[in-house]
Amino acid sequence: MKKIEHIGIAVNNLEVANLLFEKLFGAPPYKTESVESEGVNTSFFMNGPNKIELLEATNQESPIAKFLEKKGEGIHHIAFDVEDIVLEIARLKAEGFIVLNEMPKKGADNKLVAFLHPKSTNGVLIELCQEIEL
Repeated sequence: MKKIEHIGIAVNNLEVANLLFEKLFGAPPYKTESVESEGVNTSFFMNGPNKIELLEATNQESPIAKFLEKKGEGIHHIAFDVEDIVLEIARLKAEGFIVLNEMPKKGADNKLVAFLHPKSTNGVLIELCQEIEL
């Protein structure tokens, strides 16, 4: 893993949260995006070298809707940038981590993503991210 790619925060209302984070960082989100496969709308903020992703559920089956129902708004995941997501999935699985999706899928912000179950990572959902080469 190269670095923390971003921190994902689950929110009830993306429009309201965007206004709050815009005040916090002094700048609007640099990108907003819908990821239909995950049932989320997202926005991304930069703060220095750090990236924050806000996630709002678009349907009740969304993982974000389920998270909000159980825990309320707050940190949902920490994402790490990886060189080769397929090799990293295999490595982490061999190390005993519970991988939620064995094949990477397209995520927001031009990334391939995969997740590690919080049961195997001290209660923190971990996302692996690899930039999609165009």
